[in-house]
Amino acid sequence: MNTESKVVIIPTYNEKENIEKIIRKVLSLVDGFHVLVVDDGSPDGTADIVKNLMLEYPLSVFIIERSGKLGLGTAYLTGFTWALEHGYDYVIEMDADFSHNPEDLPRLLAACSEQGADVSIGSRYSKGVSVVNWPIGRLLMSYFASIYVRLVLGMKVYDNTAGFVCYRRKVLEAIDFDRVKMKGYGFQIEMKYTAYKLGFNIKEVSVIFVDRTEGTSKMSSSIFGEAFWGVMELRMRKIIGKQ
Repeated sequence: MNTESKVVIIPTYNEKENIEKIIRKVLSLVDGFHVLVVDDGSPDGTADIVKNLMLEYPLSVFIIERSGKLGLGTAYLTGFTWALEHGYDYVIEMDADFSHNPEDLPRLLAACSEQGADVSIGSRYSKGVSVVNWPIGRLLMSYFASIYVRLVLGMKVYDNTAGFVCYRRKVLEAIDFDRVKMKGYGFQIEMKYTAYKLGFNIKEVSVIFVDRTEGTSKMSSSIFGEAFWGVMELRMRKIIGKQ
């Protein structure tokens, strides 16, 4: 068991079907993970479920409540700031809907804590394609988006848009959160690229991604649009020396 402190950040909006199950599963792992939920004012009572669990696990479960849907990127940045303020050594991003398997958390952590990575990515594409139950259109869009990012940014990461990521504390301390511009899934690309440009070691850990079975997907075409144009902006920053 790794004795350094680690927290799993789970952003939520209307995840009442999944949130208790995912938290209990994370807490059942022997590695001693804590959980921070960042809830964007879910009208379905997600926050109330988390608060009940906080009574049962007062030292392991925490919540930040925000008013309204403010974006995935800002949810994680809010969580990162909280995690740094509370002294965590490892900070992990994970979805609430079991598309990221909690059983993979120890491998993601070990890549950083034992194998020398500064950032470890739960990767769908590092060993072929490891995605279950996605419509073919969405799968192709995600897969070719990662190829596009590699070509434009020159970053040798196969799953640039992955949202299952472990950061060492020093990586988050080195990133100026005020300069992170993208709010949707482009945020995932920008964080990885920023870490890459700062010289941190990034390692991909192959995982199987399973599409949610309960709740509603938050994916939209506008999210991919932001990522497409955001990658071009990141490239331009590099060319003109601002990044």
